[in-house]
Amino acid sequence: MNIRESMEERELENLSPFASCSRHSRGRKREEEECDIRTVYQRDRDRILYSKSFRRLEDKTQVFLDYQRDHYRNRLTHTLEVSQTARTVAKALHLNEDLVEAIALGHDLGHTPFGHAGEQALNQVSRDGFVHNLQSVRVVEFLENGGKGLNLTWEVRDGIKNHRISGSPRTLEGQVVRLCDKISYIHHDMDDAQRAGLLTEDDIPITLRMLLGYSTKERLNTLVHDIVESSTQRDQISMSPEVGAAMMELRTLMFHNVYQNSIAREEEAKARNMLIELFHFFTAHPQEMSEDYRELIEQKGETLERVVCDYISGMTDKDSMDKFNQIFVPKCWPVY
Repeated sequence: MNIRESMEERELENLSPFASCSRHSRGRKREEEECDIRTVYQRDRDRILYSKSFRRLEDKTQVFLDYQRDHYRNRLTHTLEVSQTARTVAKALHLNEDLVEAIALGHDLGHTPFGHAGEQALNQVSRDGFVHNLQSVRVVEFLENGGKGLNLTWEVRDGIKNHRISGSPRTLEGQVVRLCDKISYIHHDMDDAQRAGLLTEDDIPITLRMLLGYSTKERLNTLVHDIVESSTQRDQISMSPEVGAAMMELRTLMFHNVYQNSIAREEEAKARNMLIELFHFFTAHPQEMSEDYRELIEQKGETLERVVCDYISGMTDKDSMDKFNQIFVPKCWPVY
């Protein structure tokens, strides 16, 4: 018995009967020889971690478009916080931590520059539409690894696809990530909003503070404990009705005070307009995209609009701004 097989045996012995054990995975689209050290979900996690799309998350906006401050979250730190919170819940519930980590690390790989503002821009102009969870699946199935994709297991792809609030993951591990994604962004966006002066503790209704806690850290602790207590020895991941409703109230508060704040909306409008202009430019001039994207159209029969969305969503914030300046901002003529 090799190391991988030993780990698979330990999963079967120690994990919850509702957990997704590596040995019972529904497998990959393309069969591969098994690793003698790592389980299938460990390999998936590693493939995501070493992908180009994962590295680019470091320069993609979470909420705050402020490059003068170091402490605001970006899409990468959001992803890491989701992973950590989800692994805490999974460990407490005796679920498969490797599967949870792989889903969490991959769930936002398809996100655009400038967060949801960028997503809205591409969804507005593309006839095919654009939603980041489906783009994340497209990244891991098709765009990464020179067009071959990462060939991830069905369970990881299902968790990535269904991580939005409207999603229905088929595994408990996917359900953990889905909930922990919401908990994480409510927690850290509120923390960033307080740092930015857009929100204070007094803006949070006292009834919510009495129930959930009097600081962002206390509220995160309450939400995590509630998931664990509500989901122990059950075949689904859930929160208690009272705490779940309170979390959604916090989310609504964030929309009113932060996500739809007049300053935020003004800057997001600039980001949307910029990406829309880039979309129109590259659909009119596809030869200006890099060769690997042009090949998707010329050799693999992908539609022009779909590939332009791939190209723009793969950019970082800085890349998109640099590209916009290069194309649309006039430069001084050289003096001879």
